[in-house]
Amino acid sequence: MEDFLTPLWLSSKLALITTFSLFFLAVPVVYGLSMNRFFGQKFLKVIIALPLILPPSVLGFYLLLAFQPNSMLGTVWNALFDTRLAFSFQGILIASIIFSLPFMVNPILSAIENLPHNLTEASYSLGKTKWQTFYKVLLPNVRPSITSAAILTFAHTIGEFGVILMIGGNIPGETRVASIAIFHELERMNYEMANQYAAVLLGFSFIVLFLVQYIQKNPTRPIIC
Repeated sequence: MEDFLTPLWLSSKLALITTFSLFFLAVPVVYGLSMNRFFGQKFLKVIIALPLILPPSVLGFYLLLAFQPNSMLGTVWNALFDTRLAFSFQGILIASIIFSLPFMVNPILSAIENLPHNLTEASYSLGKTKWQTFYKVLLPNVRPSITSAAILTFAHTIGEFGVILMIGGNIPGETRVASIAIFHELERMNYEMANQYAAVLLGFSFIVLFLVQYIQKNPTRPIIC
């Protein structure tokens, strides 16, 4: 039983840390993209959205090159933390944060850009700064989108396979998450165990879809603090 639960625990742990990390990363990114105009802004949006269309094997390959012990990043990481990035939990965590970035940033950014402009104008007329307007007015008005983005990010991380396999391999207790466990059991011809993991992920997918649809059907009223 413990062997069965370990990949599920690793998947949950990876998804939770990735989601929380991306939320705190997404807030300043969305602020910079929605409240400012600067050279290269469209290019930055394309870079952020790139993992949506980039094959996981391509992203995983280049991240694996970047994480190698003899690479600049790998050397610095080993000097700071005395551990490797490739084929480690830390490695798949960083890869998951990069791979899931658009799932957190894009829904929030799109929701803010679609808010009525009079919300921003009203906030400025009340003497609020650009940051206060963003933090106290715009973000509260896109709470459903923030929640949906967090749920989708969590679910996307749970289901990641290609990038994690290339970066982390199949190390029991460290990088063998639930999606990798399914692949591992199929290689062993253990279809019963693979089916159990698949059933858990299938049930989780239905829950995620239900939550997202429920949130989208219950929008919040405009708020000006």
